[in-house]
Amino acid sequence: MKQLHKQATANHHRRDDEIPTSQSSPYSPKTLKHPRSLPRSINYLFREQRLLFIIVGIIIGSTFFILQPSLSRLGPSDSHSSSSLSFTRNSLDSSSSNFFRKTSFSGRVPAGIGRRRLRIVVTGGAGFVGSHLVDKLISRGDEVIVIDNFFTGRKENLVHLFGNPGFELIRHDVVEPILLEVDQIYHLACPASPVHYKYNPVKTIKTNVMGTLNMLGLAKRVGARFLLTSTSEVYGDPLEHPQKETYWGNVNPIGERSCYDEGKRTAETLAMDYHRGAGVEVRIARIFNTYGPRMCLDDGRVVGNFVAQAIRKQPLTVYGDGKQTRSFQYVSDLVDGLVALMEGEHVGPFNLGNPGEFTMLELAEVVKETIDSSATIEFRPNTADDPHKRKPDISKAKELLNWEPKISLRDGLPLMVNDFRNRILNEDEGKGLK
Repeated sequence: MKQLHKQATANHHRRDDEIPTSQSSPYSPKTLKHPRSLPRSINYLFREQRLLFIIVGIIIGSTFFILQPSLSRLGPSDSHSSSSLSFTRNSLDSSSSNFFRKTSFSGRVPAGIGRRRLRIVVTGGAGFVGSHLVDKLISRGDEVIVIDNFFTGRKENLVHLFGNPGFELIRHDVVEPILLEVDQIYHLACPASPVHYKYNPVKTIKTNVMGTLNMLGLAKRVGARFLLTSTSEVYGDPLEHPQKETYWGNVNPIGERSCYDEGKRTAETLAMDYHRGAGVEVRIARIFNTYGPRMCLDDGRVVGNFVAQAIRKQPLTVYGDGKQTRSFQYVSDLVDGLVALMEGEHVGPFNLGNPGEFTMLELAEVVKETIDSSATIEFRPNTADDPHKRKPDISKAKELLNWEPKISLRDGLPLMVNDFRNRILNEDEGKGLK
């Protein structure tokens, strides 16, 4: 019995000796993997021609950026020679050296690098001037957000842009704040004709004050550049002729036109206070009488009145003795001036107008020559606070903005007449259907 016990004990110790040491402790740490050696990483690149594919990709990419500027400058006469280009190493070296030589001296922007696309807000962008400004900004590749409450603006002025991915339209009144992320703000929102701004004077001055405050606040928050479209009405009935930007004006602060005149003067004050106090980049334009397609047909402005009346075979209405003078610029000239001001480095204010001066009777004669020589003239009593003379001195804009109007009244008027004729014809047809 003792012999059997000793044998069992001996067998037990023998089995214990045969158990591997790795199983003696279930919590023993794992063996660490040896890091890959440097030769093994290099071998990975060379395996399956990976390095070759990387080099070929670099050559193809470099070829595109080197040769595209040269190809873009080739004219029709060079088309035959361009087809003989080959992507050999020697041709790449010579093209590369020529490219860098040209860019170092001429300052040409390499392919793929161009003007930064801006995100721009235009308040009042559905109106007469605003819609033409939007067209120009869209045509140069910017993204444009139009804000308009359609009091005087019309969707018809923008309908041709509805399918454009860079265009956005928001029905909104600038008297209420709005939050957007933009680079530039063109602030045009405000009724600009006597018929419209006298319709609700309190609303007009609220638009000039609260609307301008809200847009300046937006510019301050997002760091946008802000352009205010002021008016020649800030000069009132001027005692200086022609009017320079340094002239402070002669304005009736309690008259029928004061909601507009003093409203714009206050808007200029706000713009300069935000510029001096908050560092906002501002630009101020003082716009003189402007005409062109998309003007409202019956808004009380003299050019639109005369053209619509002549087309409808009505007498041309002249207020007072007709000896008051105005200066008329075509809308495309104004838009060019606004963009030049926004893109420039000068705050202003700048007069933007055509220095060609006409009396109301002279304007009536030009309209008669253009539309209907048999049209008659009807005189009516003059309106309150109507300025007797209005002519801009644009020497400051010429010098600092390199801007001046190009289209004369006799050249621009026919373009406006065609637009008015079509709209009046459609208006009459609509009435006939009723």
